[in-house]
Amino acid sequence: MTRIIRGYIARRRRKKIRLFAASFRGTHSRLTRTITQQKIRALLSAHRDRDKQKRNFRRLWILRLNAVIRGNRIRQSYSKLIHDLQKKQLFLNRKIMAQIAISNRNCLYIIFNEIMK
Repeated sequence: MTRIIRGYIARRRRKKIRLFAASFRGTHSRLTRTITQQKIRALLSAHRDRDKQKRNFRRLWILRLNAVIRGNRIRQSYSKLIHDLQKKQLFLNRKIMAQIAISNRNCLYIIFNEIMK
């Protein structure tokens, strides 16, 4: 009986999976079945942690704003500041406000004075 040489499609698919897992350690980068399991796990973790990162950054911006607001000049809570911003229809997001609070506090005080008028 003659020997049949199989095609390259399955090998190409496995090679693509191995490239994804090249940085994994031990069996997780060598055995195809383990690689597929680790790939699924890695992609799930990446998706979950992207959402977690957004939450953490929002918490950081709020924390920075609150620290500056409760400082010397303003003496107001964070929630009241955000409420007053929305009442005056000054649409600044928390990221921009936190950057202003860190880099140029005088600008933040000017924005606060606009709100208080």
